[in-house]
Amino acid sequence: MTNIQEKIQEELQIARDACEVSGTNSVECAVAWETVEELQSEASHKRQDHNKKNSLERFCDDNPEAAECRIYED
Repeated sequence: MTNIQEKIQEELQIARDACEVSGTNSVECAVAWETVEELQSEASHKRQDHNKKNSLERFCDDNPEAAECRIYED
């Protein structure tokens, strides 16, 4: 999750710079802020998806090699 947060911070700075250089009513400014909004939306969806998992699923995501997480196929 930290990668997306880092990307959001980078895009926030890009959006601020774009608006400062091109003006707040410019297409460049609008597109830059749209990118920020899309990343924030994606981060929110990832948080929601993470919350839907039960404790075992979250444990196995973090520890796929654990005995409790083995998957046997026929």
